[in-house]
Amino acid sequence: MDSKDIINTEKEIEKLNLIKSKNKFINLKSDFFIQKLFGIMQTKISLKIIKCNIKIQKRLNININNYKDFSEKFSSIELEIIPIQNEYGPFINIQKEDKKYFHIYFNDNKEETIKTKLNKEDKVSKINIIINYQIDSFKKLFSDCECIESINFKKFYRNNITDMRGMFWGCSSLKKLNFSNFNTNNITNMRYMFRGCSSLKEFNLSNFDTNNVTDMRGTFAGCSSLKELNLSNFNTNNVNNMRAMFYGCSSLNILNLSNFNTNNVTNMSFMFEGCSSLKELNISNFNTNNVTNMSYMFSKCSEELKLKIRSQYKIFQEIAFNDYY
Repeated sequence: MDSKDIINTEKEIEKLNLIKSKNKFINLKSDFFIQKLFGIMQTKISLKIIKCNIKIQKRLNININNYKDFSEKFSSIELEIIPIQNEYGPFINIQKEDKKYFHIYFNDNKEETIKTKLNKEDKVSKINIIINYQIDSFKKLFSDCECIESINFKKFYRNNITDMRGMFWGCSSLKKLNFSNFNTNNITNMRYMFRGCSSLKEFNLSNFDTNNVTDMRGTFAGCSSLKELNLSNFNTNNVNNMRAMFYGCSSLNILNLSNFNTNNVTNMSFMFEGCSSLKELNISNFNTNNVTNMSYMFSKCSEELKLKIRSQYKIFQEIAFNDYY
């Protein structure tokens, strides 16, 4: 028997052992099927299909008697938060009636806590949060949570979240955001989403789907440590408001807006106000036909940039270059 035959035999034995351990084999198949189902359909519909269809349950060997466990595993959003050491304050802002849909664990401890704030005596290095499908809005979810240093979205199967306005507003200590599993497919509102994230030095928004977004006012306002921002993948076809979108981004020196469609935008006032480090800005594809307010659009930008914009683009009113005091 040569080495090739040995390898093939080992593979066959491995396959046979997998089939023999029937439960494990079925669970692997079940997990794959359910994840695909949640990826294609809305979470609520997927849950109903599985919950009401006894044949599917039997075929996939799914036991949904414990609905909470099932919901957490297949329909939740899962994230990991690292707070600043020896600090206290809110790490998540949730409404009272929504608390039952947020499952919060400290330091990988599987015992749930109902707390949403850290106290002085708490020694917490990691916070794990699971959010099940009843939640459809992230409005102000982390607003003014100054004790957070890092947020990692570990799992994000769902596509029923439509509102992210003010989601990270005032997270002034936030230094790291991992959006690799983030789902923005049905988001319509990103107003002030990152406003006041003054410690963030970089963003990777390459997987952001903004096809349905209509409001981007103040999205990055106050991100004063941000040096580079690439939004070339942003689809802004439906956006009507860009007021103060980059307001106060004083460290920003590279800004890629090459694919911005501004056909439906009516408000551009204060859009680049305070972007004092910007020396170049390619806005050759900007359409201002429907803009009714462009006041102070380049206020407190460098005179060098203002001069270039004035000479290259004749579409902006003089009030766009005036400084606001």
